[in-house]
Amino acid sequence: MGPRPLSFVLLLVSYAVASSSSVTIPNTSASAVSSSTPVASNTSSTGATSSISSANISTSGVATSVSTTSFMISYLATETGPLTLPISHYSFSPFPTPTLAPDPPIFPATDPLDPPPVSADPVVVPDFAPAWAAAYTKAMSMISNFTIQQKANITTGVGWGNGLCVGNIAAVGDFPGLCLQDSPLGVRDTDFVTSFPAGITTASTWNRALMRARGFAMGQEHRMKGVNVALGPMMNMGRIAQGGRNWEGFGADPFLSGEAAYETILGLQAGGVQATAKHYINNEQEWKRTQESSNVDDRTQHEIYAHPFMRSVMAGVSSVMCSYNLVNDTYACNNNKTLNDIMKREFGFQGFIQSDWSATMDTLGAVAGLDLTMPGDITMGSGTTYFGQNLTDFVLNDTISIQRLDDMATRIIAAWYFLHQDEGYPNTTVSSFDLYNPLNQEVNAQSDHYLIVREIGAAGTVLLKNEGALPLCKPKNIVLVGSDAAPPTSGPNEYTDQGGDPSGILAMGWGSGTDNFTYLVSPYEAIQARARVDQTSVFWDFDDWDLAAAGNSVIGMEAAIVFVNSDSGEGYITVDGNAGDRQNLSAWHQGDQLILAVAAQNNNTIVVTNSVGPLIIEPWVDHPNVTAIVWANLGGNEAGNAIADILYGAWNPSGKLPYTIAKSPADYPAQIVTGGTAADILSINYTEGLFIDYRWFDAQNITPRYEFGFGLSYTTFEYSNLAITKIYPANYAQTDLVQNWENGGATPIAEGSTTALWLHMPAYKITFDVTNTGALYGGEVPQLYIHHSPLAGEPPSVLKGFTNVVVSPEQTTSASITLSRYDLSIWDAVRQGWAKPEGTMTFSVGASSRDFRLNGTIPA
Repeated sequence: MGPRPLSFVLLLVSYAVASSSSVTIPNTSASAVSSSTPVASNTSSTGATSSISSANISTSGVATSVSTTSFMISYLATETGPLTLPISHYSFSPFPTPTLAPDPPIFPATDPLDPPPVSADPVVVPDFAPAWAAAYTKAMSMISNFTIQQKANITTGVGWGNGLCVGNIAAVGDFPGLCLQDSPLGVRDTDFVTSFPAGITTASTWNRALMRARGFAMGQEHRMKGVNVALGPMMNMGRIAQGGRNWEGFGADPFLSGEAAYETILGLQAGGVQATAKHYINNEQEWKRTQESSNVDDRTQHEIYAHPFMRSVMAGVSSVMCSYNLVNDTYACNNNKTLNDIMKREFGFQGFIQSDWSATMDTLGAVAGLDLTMPGDITMGSGTTYFGQNLTDFVLNDTISIQRLDDMATRIIAAWYFLHQDEGYPNTTVSSFDLYNPLNQEVNAQSDHYLIVREIGAAGTVLLKNEGALPLCKPKNIVLVGSDAAPPTSGPNEYTDQGGDPSGILAMGWGSGTDNFTYLVSPYEAIQARARVDQTSVFWDFDDWDLAAAGNSVIGMEAAIVFVNSDSGEGYITVDGNAGDRQNLSAWHQGDQLILAVAAQNNNTIVVTNSVGPLIIEPWVDHPNVTAIVWANLGGNEAGNAIADILYGAWNPSGKLPYTIAKSPADYPAQIVTGGTAADILSINYTEGLFIDYRWFDAQNITPRYEFGFGLSYTTFEYSNLAITKIYPANYAQTDLVQNWENGGATPIAEGSTTALWLHMPAYKITFDVTNTGALYGGEVPQLYIHHSPLAGEPPSVLKGFTNVVVSPEQTTSASITLSRYDLSIWDAVRQGWAKPEGTMTFSVGASSRDFRLNGTIPA
């Protein structure tokens, strides 16, 4: 019998792997290629050169049997090595493109440079299909005369350090190549750019307009620097409170993370740069990130971890980056289930999938759905590659079909056309591997973006406690305690990639998710400036270690403000024993003891934290002299000014927690898995399933210190007049599928099934009023949580909507939150589709995941 189509052969394998069955894919050591051929083949029409050569391909895995466990930190090695595809012949048929006609105002044809206006209650589902179709037509025309080698070159980076950017595709024919550059908070490794607030700070705003504005400003700066592909946003889920890169993402809830990713991508691409949704998928810890298998059931994968990536596709994202880890024993960049079946088939993704840097594990990753290997070499600087000539030879010997290679090259070039980067795009003015190159200073991209940085820094600050201490009102004297109040001793960029023990204000974590500060405003400087206006006497003590001196410095002061922090980052840098992930959830520099020393001597102790994530604050949170807690996250360039805006009431706090602050580390449902020898692949079993963060606390009846969604204001709000209206679909909205869903049917197994219009168009509109019952103008973030019937097997409360209101004292404003059928669906792993669950669904609207003010029932 002849070879079956790829869509049949690989889907059988992927479903078996996803269900953790005992089906085994043969581990075949084989190579049909030479080990001396270059990554980018020289052709007369391109002139591209490279020193990288191909490597022999080995698909053998590592088997171990070591197993140990310990409290909070456990270690299990996998029993088998990574599952891989055998050397064979793989035919290919391109995934069909969406064909549903645009129909405004709900489903308008949309160009990425001109997305729908931002809304606090979005109801528009932008249709990017026409723009993708036009881009595909141009891309297919461009590659029609390319040789196999030229097409392979499109799919292969030039190698680490061989170009201006952290990732580069060489020019081929009329295609000028691409510059791919970090980071999720700004343009990395160059000068005259803005350091935006981190993703976790942006998520804490719960404000779609600010999320969009940040994305747009970052997109403009990437474009001005000639970057084609921005390597962000990051949207891993914060499953583990100590996870090193949580600060780059948007918190521990899929809906909040998905909305933040959606708005960020719309903004980035409106600014002109291609966005990258990363890291796909289950890259939730740094320890042994290249040698751990995240073992996740299909329902959890769809409802929790894949959701932000699905929303990214709906935002028209150009690229998706697959991650370092294994998923159910198959490397993420070699995983047919996640790449082909979920991303390209189910989500209908039209762009290209690129590897994380050196995360390509096999030439046959191309068969599993990988389109681009970055930075090109197998390990950075190795001079070898799995793609390049290896890919060319695999096509020539008919292991990989020419149609698949065409699809890979087409997707990459189509994304370039999709963003209109063929139309006068700026030259690259980034020099990542020579920071003193004058090219880095050739273009100043900052504009007035400091304004949005300061606004997000304030809006993303969460007021956790306030017993009348704030806002400050012309105090006679204050004292600032702790190094986190100060400017860094050696300037804002004292460590490469911010990878060192912070000596001053912590305004971003460490790793590739950073950029270089042009300047950094500390709280010391911002408060000094305000003190000049108020004629306040300001004192300070930046020594974290002399507790006696700190205590003595605050005696007699009207207010003592203690600044503490906690840092983390990417695993290639270890800081004070923290190999990316945090070793614990305590404040750094003995912050707990510093706070207690100050509180013992001053009855108006205000605590300000700059942290990458949750801290355990039990040692001091209930101290009678701790009168206020300001959770300032990571504020970027304007961190100090944003904190001062909160302290003095220039911005009335409106931020909400994007994760739960627990009373004990053991209260969280998942912990870091550590240990392992150099050969071991760790098993990380997502046994908590759907019950991450607040969902776990609710289900287990664990009282948190501060719940997900919590945040105080300097004013107060009341909710009233709840109503819900069912929205009946128009004729164009695939009413047969709507009716099937209403009758309990699941979405069909088809291309674009999860992103289908009928599933995401408005289905119910909830309206209510919010009244400002306090004395100050302020903003509130009403949140909507769905409560499913016990038959559904869902957590007690699931966030499915939020909006923003600003209200003057004693005034009332109306608000609305719109729900889609997708919002009310659960993933049916048996039928492989989204379905309306059995039983009655109720909902609550309130100020946090545990502060419900209004309750209602979803109409049948």
